[in-house]
Amino acid sequence: MAGGCPVTLTGVFVRLKLSLLRNGLRQSAGRTAAYVTSAVLALLCAAGQLLGLVLLRGSEHAATVTVLLTGLLALGWAVMPLFFPSGDETLDPTRLVMLPLRPGSLVRALLVSSLVGIGPLFTLCLAVGSAVALARGAFAVAVAVVAVPLVLLVCVALARAVAAGNVRLLTSRRGRDLAVLSGLVIAVGMQFVNFGVQRLGQAGGLSALDPAAEVVRWIPPASAVAAVGAAGEGAYGEAVAGLLLSVAGLGALLYAWRRSLVKLMTAPDGSTSAVASGPSRREPASSRPGLWPEGRTGTVMRRSLRYIARDPKTKAGWVTSLAIGLIVPLFNAWQGTGSVYFACFAAGMLGFMMYNQFGQDTSAFWMVAMTISSARDAYVELRARALAMLLIVLPFVALVTIANAAVLGDWRSLPEALGLSFGLLGAMLGAGAVASSLFPYSIPQDGAFKNVAPGQAGLAWISILLGVVSAALLCAPLIALTVWVNVTGGGMAERLLLLALGTAWGALLTWAGLRLAAPRTADRLPEILAAVSRG
Repeated sequence: MAGGCPVTLTGVFVRLKLSLLRNGLRQSAGRTAAYVTSAVLALLCAAGQLLGLVLLRGSEHAATVTVLLTGLLALGWAVMPLFFPSGDETLDPTRLVMLPLRPGSLVRALLVSSLVGIGPLFTLCLAVGSAVALARGAFAVAVAVVAVPLVLLVCVALARAVAAGNVRLLTSRRGRDLAVLSGLVIAVGMQFVNFGVQRLGQAGGLSALDPAAEVVRWIPPASAVAAVGAAGEGAYGEAVAGLLLSVAGLGALLYAWRRSLVKLMTAPDGSTSAVASGPSRREPASSRPGLWPEGRTGTVMRRSLRYIARDPKTKAGWVTSLAIGLIVPLFNAWQGTGSVYFACFAAGMLGFMMYNQFGQDTSAFWMVAMTISSARDAYVELRARALAMLLIVLPFVALVTIANAAVLGDWRSLPEALGLSFGLLGAMLGAGAVASSLFPYSIPQDGAFKNVAPGQAGLAWISILLGVVSAALLCAPLIALTVWVNVTGGGMAERLLLLALGTAWGALLTWAGLRLAAPRTADRLPEILAAVSRG
């Protein structure tokens, strides 16, 4: 009892989430500005979607668009926590193991606290827009009043059920490789959706989606949106059936979530089991000093490559980037809609791995910070990390570009495409080094689906956004030269010159970015250490 009123668990969790958000924003003015900027952009996007759906009212394809959009929205809620920054201490059930909480009350409290945030507000806007686009008549409006919150609850419950069911996946050594494989499968599935959207114009417009919509309309939560349209057309039985399907789906998700929480909070974790001692293993050949540069450079390169091979989150990020970087250009080429220049997508995807270099070290960065006493030390550290990346990225980008040219049969444009890819890669590496020193953030290790500490998500997005814009501007001269050679019908000599210029430009941008980032890293070591150690 507090002030004569009972203190409910749900109210505690909601206040806890609001407190975490408020305290995260109080860390610095930069984090506050980053969060506010990302929130404004998300809300503007949601408002645009809402307006577009409202304007769709009365269109013959309104039902198809809204049903499929709701289905994709639910799919996004299920898979986005795997790849995009998210952090919320109230949604991590492993932190509640020692508390005497009943599963039913815990599920309710977590579900309600999950409704606080930008993501749920974005989903609510899309659900409202879909209902407005389809609601015609008093009965349809009544159905919409039930359908809108139902869509939101199903989406949130789906995300939380998936997260709770797999929360130990990335933190378990046994499940590490399975986590990477599942992430790869989801990434490939998302690209198939993307290619399906691209083919709409070739298949007769939105009418080609009608068969898919007929199937998705019976899958929660899209069935709730379809129920609004059915009610507006007088199909009252279909409307009731659609709502009941979504209610049943919500119940099934809550039941699965509850079971996952019970298992998570009562069953022993395999990672806590004692590891059986075995025979000592011989030192791998790849770790022998003779194969690497001497001094700090070789040490940092080996450490970076071991992170890629052994750390679950780093490994999952690399596998996902490699898969998407290969799939997107080649699938577009096979469909006849691609270009040899689309191979630059691989360079862009892998260039993102240079961002937040120190956050990847988590709290262990203090050991690295102790070895940095000057801008020279910081430069060697960053340069070695970039060199370790280039061992993987350079041959991969070249392979993707050559494969893309082979599928398209456009060998004439291969040199300039390679030059442009190398230039973009250099720009991303340089911009990523600067962003790592200016916008560091923590990557928590105690949650499989948390890639940013609470309160730092906006900082992560603004870091990537500014880096991408900078890389695009830095590559503008190289792009202009490529366009000029194609417009003027340049020969092979000019195209080979573009390859040389792109390679040199990329190397120059990487060097310049490392030089700019080094003194800032040395000067901001306490701030960087505090930022990356939060998780």
